[in-house]
Amino acid sequence: MRRIVLLLLFFPLMLSAQLLEPIHWSAELTEQGDYCLVATIDNGWHLYGIDVPDEGPLATSFMLDGKPIEVTVLTTPLREFDPMFEVELSFFEKEARFSVSASAVAAGSELSVRYMACNDESCLAPTTFVFSLPQPSAAAAVPTNDNSSHGLLWIFLMGLLGGLLAIFTPCVWPIIPMTVSFFMKRGDRSGAIRDAILYGLAIVVIYVGLGLVVTLIFGASALNSLATNAVVNLIFFALLLLFALSFFGAFEITLPSSWSTRLDSKAGSTTGFLSILLMAFTLVVVSFSCTGPIIGTLLVEAAGRSLLAPTVGMLGFAIALALPFTLFALFPKWLRQLPRSGSWMSSFKVVLAFLELALSLKFFSVADLAYGWGLMDREVFVALWVAIFLAMGLYLLGVFHFRHEQQTEGISVFRFSLALASLSFAIYLLPGLWGAPLKAVSAFAPPMSTQDFVMGSAARQTHLDDFDKAMAQAKAEGKQVLLDFSGYGCVNCRKMEAKVLADERVKQAMNNYVVVTLMVDDKTALEQPIVVEENGKQQRLKTIGDKWSYLQRSRFGANAQPYYVRLSADGRQLSDPYAYNEDVDDFFEWLTK
Repeated sequence: MRRIVLLLLFFPLMLSAQLLEPIHWSAELTEQGDYCLVATIDNGWHLYGIDVPDEGPLATSFMLDGKPIEVTVLTTPLREFDPMFEVELSFFEKEARFSVSASAVAAGSELSVRYMACNDESCLAPTTFVFSLPQPSAAAAVPTNDNSSHGLLWIFLMGLLGGLLAIFTPCVWPIIPMTVSFFMKRGDRSGAIRDAILYGLAIVVIYVGLGLVVTLIFGASALNSLATNAVVNLIFFALLLLFALSFFGAFEITLPSSWSTRLDSKAGSTTGFLSILLMAFTLVVVSFSCTGPIIGTLLVEAAGRSLLAPTVGMLGFAIALALPFTLFALFPKWLRQLPRSGSWMSSFKVVLAFLELALSLKFFSVADLAYGWGLMDREVFVALWVAIFLAMGLYLLGVFHFRHEQQTEGISVFRFSLALASLSFAIYLLPGLWGAPLKAVSAFAPPMSTQDFVMGSAARQTHLDDFDKAMAQAKAEGKQVLLDFSGYGCVNCRKMEAKVLADERVKQAMNNYVVVTLMVDDKTALEQPIVVEENGKQQRLKTIGDKWSYLQRSRFGANAQPYYVRLSADGRQLSDPYAYNEDVDDFFEWLTK
């Protein structure tokens, strides 16, 4: 009887039901291989739950080829006593999410939902919506840089470069001839070569083990946020600044000598691979003051890329560091040609200090952007880099030196070349003070949006930073929406902004969109925490970054940045997302199709 009364009350709205669509449905394929069915609900309207009593209104139900199918409710419904039906009803506002196993939906099947939309005054007639389901193969084909071989190759090369730099530090270079001579004195040549190769492998095992430990302790999700965590970046800023001051000669950082002495004595009292492994541990401890900042920087950079990246980075570092010990054992005559430690090593240490000082500003910049302090705008960052590389060039030319260094007459051609490169780089950075893109350092510098003065700034594009405001503006202007999931600590985001988004064709095409940039590592606190349910667990979203990160994960099934999505004004996804790819033509074609 109550249902008949309900239909009579709502009969006038049935005639115009097609004119009102307060519930917008879409289907997404999650990383777990399930379909996530999303209802976006207009303000003032609500959608009834799937467990409404028989005495109440029409419950939301899902059907596969016309037959009921069970779904998992991902959004916690609201519950309230309804005086009209005299029962407690469950309903959703703003958004409702349901999950269906993709394995239960055969190819060519029709998945639909039957629902009723109501507001405080009236209800619409029951409506059936048929989903357009994304195919698993198409979703799986969307590239994500964090897990790509390109990303792992880059971090491996970074590790390799870091290991090569570590070789020439005062903590490692003098140890090479001492260690190789020790191997040559232990027995016959074949045994010495075997021991040297085992020594190199031991170094690889230790550093790869370090990468594995970092991965196991933090896990995939924590590693992804480690590189953009403001506290972590501040810690590394302080450490790099400390090491830079030490390399400049302000003070000396050394680990307790008892550590290396104890390891060295145990290495001498043991035999076989264990003794060699302990010798490798001794090298790690003794060289820490030089390799520590290199390893720390490498791990933080790797942490933001993928689960395997720290291990791959440490593999590259260890291979480069172990290489000279093995090569000089294989070809001992080369030892005679090895340059002795001297003033060049002191100079190398100072140059490394300049580089560490420059790199430390990148870590401070990430924390500054995340918390919105406004202390390290783009022009401040560029000005400091200009000063650092200008000073490094003048130092290499011999214009000044530090007290602890011995003065030498004249400079080598190699040193002059390095000075020329450093000064040229400083000159290249200068136009960045007035808004030049500086594509070569876009991965390190703060985003262009922090630049206070840009020549020709009237033509600068402005992007929104709120999803709801962007959708409202798109409806008002009749435009499509371009979502740009980004991050303050995202290196590849800066590369895309400098090379792809700054392209004139792309900028013109983006004028047809309402562009919204959502920073997933923005630490600005929300006015009120948002409680959501994800993977069967309740989570509290406390910051703006948490909110946008959850939006990307829950609605688009991804957590890598940069990540671009095209939406219609009513929230429908218009094409596959676009991940990190610096091909301007590809992005332009995706943007305009």
